[in-house]
Amino acid sequence: MRITMFRKLMAGEFGQVRAEMIAHDHVLSSLGGRTADQALEAGIGAKEVWLAVCDAFEVPENRR
Repeated sequence: MRITMFRKLMAGEFGQVRAEMIAHDHVLSSLGGRTADQALEAGIGAKEVWLAVCDAFEVPENRR
């Protein structure tokens, strides 16, 4: 998955503004205590980051 697809999925699930806030501010323990943005910058794959966000926010399987 590309980062652009990650951003599109985030905006589709949470709305553009909230998606940006979540990616920038919400620390995910499953990503080593990083935010989604920090994880992406550290080289963690966009799909892994997306699934971590989905787990944290209980996104239903059919929207992952």
